[in-house]
Amino acid sequence: MKVILQQDVKGHGKKGQMVEVSDGYARNFLLPRKLAVEASAENINTMKMQDKARRAKEAEERAAALELSNHLKECPVKIVAKAGQGGRLFGSVTSKEISEGLKEQYNIDINKTKLVLADPIKAFGTYEVKCKLGYEITGTVRVMVTEQQ
Repeated sequence: MKVILQQDVKGHGKKGQMVEVSDGYARNFLLPRKLAVEASAENINTMKMQDKARRAKEAEERAAALELSNHLKECPVKIVAKAGQGGRLFGSVTSKEISEGLKEQYNIDINKTKLVLADPIKAFGTYEVKCKLGYEITGTVRVMVTEQQ
């Protein structure tokens, strides 16, 4: 029997795929648990429409990520931090502070988990921080750490 999977089913396929399974497996396991629907003409058409909508949404999100990547190059984030003797920072500049700086200074909302710090920022200066924007697109944020007056 051909069925369209509504959720990922281990060993059979992923959500949205049309797969061939035995009649008993479909009637006794997949259909009662709403893991799949029968592959009727109407359900196949619905699946194609959902797939088309998902691809359009994905393309739109990919374009937005590319645009954001290009925009981040022109947005240096200025962070003011306290320093001890010798010009070293108290603590370090975290991805949370960089994320908040982007939000306050440029109204760009990027989750702190998407910012990748190669090494902790523990001194004044300018740093390049990678930003994972999804769909294998990365951007670079320039962070300028200055001393609090």
